[in-house]
Amino acid sequence: MSRRVVRQSKFRHVFGQAAKADQAYEDIRVSKVTWDSAFCAVNPKFLAIIVEAGGGGAFIVLPLAKTGRVDKNYPLVTGHTGPVLDIDWCPHNDNVIASASDDTTVMVWQIPDYTPVRNITEPVITLEGHSKRVGILSWHPTARNVLLSAGGDNVIIVWNVGTGEVLLSLDDIHPDVIHSVCWNSNGSLLATTCKDKTLRIIDPRKSQVVAERARPHEGARPLRAVFTADGKLLSTGFSRMSERQLALWDPNNFEEPVALQEMDTSNGVLLPFYDPDSSIVYLCGKGDSSIRYFEITEEPPFVHYLNTFSSKEPQRGMGFMPKRGLDVSKCEIARFYKLHERKCEPIVMTVPRKSDLFQDDLYPDTPGPEPALEADEWLSGQDADPVLISLKEGYVPPKHRELRVTKRNILDVRPPASPRLTLTPSPASCSLPWSRLSSTCQQQHTLETLLEEIKALRERVQAQEERITALENMLCEVVDGTD
Repeated sequence: MSRRVVRQSKFRHVFGQAAKADQAYEDIRVSKVTWDSAFCAVNPKFLAIIVEAGGGGAFIVLPLAKTGRVDKNYPLVTGHTGPVLDIDWCPHNDNVIASASDDTTVMVWQIPDYTPVRNITEPVITLEGHSKRVGILSWHPTARNVLLSAGGDNVIIVWNVGTGEVLLSLDDIHPDVIHSVCWNSNGSLLATTCKDKTLRIIDPRKSQVVAERARPHEGARPLRAVFTADGKLLSTGFSRMSERQLALWDPNNFEEPVALQEMDTSNGVLLPFYDPDSSIVYLCGKGDSSIRYFEITEEPPFVHYLNTFSSKEPQRGMGFMPKRGLDVSKCEIARFYKLHERKCEPIVMTVPRKSDLFQDDLYPDTPGPEPALEADEWLSGQDADPVLISLKEGYVPPKHRELRVTKRNILDVRPPASPRLTLTPSPASCSLPWSRLSSTCQQQHTLETLLEEIKALRERVQAQEERITALENMLCEVVDGTD
């Protein structure tokens, strides 16, 4: 008689547990907009949730420690004229968050460490380039200030938030509405899913489709896809019989999936949250009351069902904490923030261990808050893996770091004689201290170019003064004529 061999895995016994009632965030009017995004974003400092707001769009930002009942007059982040559809924290600055809206704009906000007295209404920068609503946001994993947005105009735009410029615009690739966009681990490729039922891998800097698979799932409902740590793809979708599916794909061979898991026949779109450190994917369906999780391995059958966390209440959305925000002393390997109709409830995923010591097999070095590249380095073709940090001593978020935006002066159409510091009337960029400039920039901004700038400004001021004098003379003539 053959004995059944149990697969060895340190994650076989991972279990989920909802936080106690006093650790939840109560009295939050979660947005009722019909859009398949997570509606929630979280980092080691803050929890952000898209909320109902009259006369525009808004989201609330709470310090993680501010649990319990939230005051109905708690300040919101407002500024959009239409509903907010997606929010995403910057991976390299825990005080910076981007929001996308039905009003066709993307706004980037600086969140103070203190609780503001009134609503935050002024973004650091507003990014305007889409002609229809913007529903997807994703920061570049390794390059500073690089943000991707995807809109209902079927266009993907990659922005340099530090200057407000469009780095790349991919407008000829998707014939229909884009459902999801995901960067790979070093930000060299994108995986997108579209209403035309095609899964694409795109090299954004070449505006080129590297590989594609038509109808990876036969059903009519929207698809989602994320990259795994080794460059494979996980997709969620529906079968022809409306069964929900999880598929693993090798981009080098898109003919057949490496593995395919079928689940239930619920109609909620499955949002995949992938943890590259443990190679576990968590599937959360909007309207579901459960979280399924699977381990991805290199041996057949490649996708292993681990368990399901179930609760009574359906989820309206879900936030996923980065690894550096977890409590390593409790062997916590994932933490979700589940949105109910009027509250947000943390759900902790734990590996049971008896020892209180740091479990280095559970916590390999993980991406930290420092970028590996500047935006122009990435655009020029450079790639770099994330800068990793150890969690052995725990992680303490850095203090408030200001996002400085230096807009290019689009009013000055004269070709510059040499690289120089351009001036702009924007209040966000009027003061750019020398200490903030890199040594390369300081070398470029020589005395000669500054003198040129001063001379040009004086010429402009003189021209304005002459114009004012002419207008005053005209006014005097009009007054004399009426007398």
